[in-house]
Formats: sequence, structure tokens, C-alpha cells
Amino acid sequence: MDKREVTSFKNKLSKRMICTPSPAAKNTFFYVQETGCLKTEDAAVTQRHALESFLIAAVISGRGELTVGNDSYTLMKGDCFFIDCHESHFYKSSANDPWEIMWVHFNGSTSRQYYDYFISQSKNVFSPPFFDKVVSAISELIDINEKKSPDSEILTSKLIVDLLTLSLTVNTSAHQYDSALKQKLATVHNYIDDHFTENLSLEKLSSEFYISKYYLTREYKRIYGKTIFQHIITSRINYGKKLLRFSDKSVEEISHLCGFNDQSYFARQFKKAENITCFSYRKMWRD
Repeated sequence: MDKREVTSFKNKLSKRMICTPSPAAKNTFFYVQETGCLKTEDAAVTQRHALESFLIAAVISGRGELTVGNDSYTLMKGDCFFIDCHESHFYKSSANDPWEIMWVHFNGSTSRQYYDYFISQSKNVFSPPFFDKVVSAISELIDINEKKSPDSEILTSKLIVDLLTLSLTVNTSAHQYDSALKQKLATVHNYIDDHFTENLSLEKLSSEFYISKYYLTREYKRIYGKTIFQHIITSRINYGKKLLRFSDKSVEEISHLCGFNDQSYFARQFKKAENITCFSYRKMWRD
């Protein structure tokens, strides 16, 4: 039967499980040597070499540094690293922005082959688009190895394979994720083009397209180079310019048709965008 040890930390939410696998697990499975989560109060410096272990870790928050051989990296929230602990390595939390980190030390089965393939395709540090799946797998590893179950070693091996698969397919996953995201954001973009005169909000768009406001805001700006609010305002101003040139409607009527409830707000946004008043714009294009 495998042995487990829970290490005490200052922060009660920090946890370290030290495991001794059974002979069967060593011969057959991937097995955990140590797994846990470290909160900011317990962040420490780690420096090792010649350790017969492989390490996958995920930075939940904060920042830190990692050095493997001659390569150094800055780590932040959303980053992961996969290292061969037999190599000289060093990692520590930032003093100004201490990290929260989750990790698993493992070995067994074809760990070496997985690592060699990984490092031939990537650097030690990677940023998986499905970061939550890495966190979920390590969380399950901690939970399984904290409890005594006849199937814990089999389930542990399966979860390590899941982590290795996420690590090895990060570039493919990133491409697929980016393509799917671009497609979804293009749909959002087209929706705004068709509905910009309506009362649009981040909450409404988030609910309509099943995407969080945070990701919608960040990724929309990354892909289109402007915020959703800027795109809505620009679309309304463009429509306003068309109505000013090709209709005899009043500025008040035009402001409402463009989606502005306040004529003065429309006038301010128009002048900000064109550096000219609505009336001057109409006169310039009609005279």
C-alpha cells in the first residue's frame, strides 16, 4: 500500500502530498511522488539537480522565475512548466507579487519518452489555452492521493496521462482554440454591425454568445485592435454621418436613430470622432 504524508504550511490552504507508490505502480503506471498547492504565504525558493523525477506545475496567480540549465523564464498567471528534475533547475516566487502554484512530481511508465518528445517540440514553459484543465487535473491528483482508495494509483496514472497530453498538444490546442475564438468573435462583430442602434451591453453580448465578459473584452480587443464600446460608437457615428448627408432629419432624430438616447452625448461623440460639429459636417458635405 502506498504511503501519503501531508505537510503543514502557514497557510492552511497550502498542501503537499508525499506518496510512496506500490511496486505494481512503479512497474506499470505513471505514479505521483509528490503533489500539492502552495499559497503565497508559503512561497519559497527551490533549487535542485539529479532528482529522478519529472515536474509539471501551473501558476494560479502572481509571478515567479524558473531557470533550467542555461535557460531562464519569467512566469505569471496562466503559465505552466514541465521539467526533467535530473537537470539543474531553480524556481522561486516573486517577492513583490508572490505566486500561488500547483504541481505534481511524477515518474514511471514512459515519463522519459514523453518528456523527450515534449522538449523536442517546445520550451519548458508553456501557456495552455485550456489552463483550467491543467488546474483541474492537478486538483484531482491532490484529492485522489489524499484519500485512500484501492483505485487511486490507476486513477493517478490516468490523470498524469491527461496532463502529459495537455502539455504535448498545447500548440495544436492553441491553434484550434484561436481559430474557434476568432470565429465566435467574428459572429459577435457581425452581430454588433447588425444591431449597433440597439441597447447593446457587455452583459447582453456575453449572454447571447455564451462567453464571459472578461474573455470577450480581452480577446475582442486583441483580435480587432479596439474595444467593443469603440466599435459600437464608431458604427453609430458612421450611420449618423450617412443620415446627416443623405437625409433632412434633425440632429435629435438622427441621434436616436443611431442608438444614442441623449442628443448632446451624440454631439460630443461626433465631434470627438470628426473634430467638427454635426451641423458643420452636414454643411460641408452639402454645400
